[in-house]
Amino acid sequence: MSTFVSIPGDLQARYSRTAEGRAWLSGLPGLINASLERWRLSVDLEPGGQPWNGHGGIVIPVLYNGARSVLKIAFPHEEALVERHALALWGGTGAVRMLDADAASCAMLLERLDAVSWLQGAPMDEARDVWGSLVKELSIEPDERPEWKEFEHIAARAERWSDELPADWEHLGQPFPRWLLEAALEVCQTRGAVGRRAGRDVLVHCDLHFMNILPHLNGARAAGRRAYVAIDPQPKIGEAEFAVAPILWNRIRDLSTTAPEVALLERCADFSRAAGLDGEAAREWSLVREVENALWYARKPRHEGDLARSLWVASTLAGRPLDGLPAAHDLPEPGLAASS
Repeated sequence: MSTFVSIPGDLQARYSRTAEGRAWLSGLPGLINASLERWRLSVDLEPGGQPWNGHGGIVIPVLYNGARSVLKIAFPHEEALVERHALALWGGTGAVRMLDADAASCAMLLERLDAVSWLQGAPMDEARDVWGSLVKELSIEPDERPEWKEFEHIAARAERWSDELPADWEHLGQPFPRWLLEAALEVCQTRGAVGRRAGRDVLVHCDLHFMNILPHLNGARAAGRRAYVAIDPQPKIGEAEFAVAPILWNRIRDLSTTAPEVALLERCADFSRAAGLDGEAAREWSLVREVENALWYARKPRHEGDLARSLWVASTLAGRPLDGLPAAHDLPEPGLAASS
């Protein structure tokens, strides 16, 4: 017997823009019902309630053997295809616990977390300490388990960026000054080589921002605080400092209004210190990641606000904030700049 689960409107709007996305949306009800049947799940939504969703998939509250869990089905993009491997390696330490997965449908059965109490609204000192503790937990070293073979190395990504970033910059009409591009390329050439020689590669959660950190439902506490775990990892292998960037391009409006550029650099140093990371390496990786983001946004209509934010963060990290950008506190949060 099939179960009807409504698809959130913003997910429909996002994936209706391409033939591939429309094909996935049309098959999504069938994927949901197949997963419900496979794991003998019952949907745990209030009448008329909507499931949750992120940028890349749908998350449905379910009951699994009577336990509150969630069914996540992702659009089969690059990060989603390897997410289950990272969650398997972490085994519920520092990250949401995966109960089962089906590779063919990009579906996962996960423990349920408190979806309304993410770290986005926590005081920054608490957010820093929680984030730092999670990075330490998540930074596990490679072993003999086969899942490790599924991840790209961060240094390899940096090597590709050395060729791709200047080509994209030229193709897009040089959307920002050349010196900022060259600052990013220098990071690719130096940190990429260092990353290849690093004595301690770890598994890196590459999207560890405030909204991807949720507390457990049961109110478990650690060191007097609620116990949080990470979701949506976008995993890679390499230097843990690569994980710092999303903390810098989110919650910009929480920075000091009098000297936001100084405050951004202080945040980079503070979060790095809390996680036991090299603050200079974190600054460098964050710079190149934001330059890459800026080039991505420069391709997209109606993403001028996102482009401005990425350029403000990248140039600030480079020590030479660009003129002509909106004030820091007028920059949009990620995901809120584009109208469609």
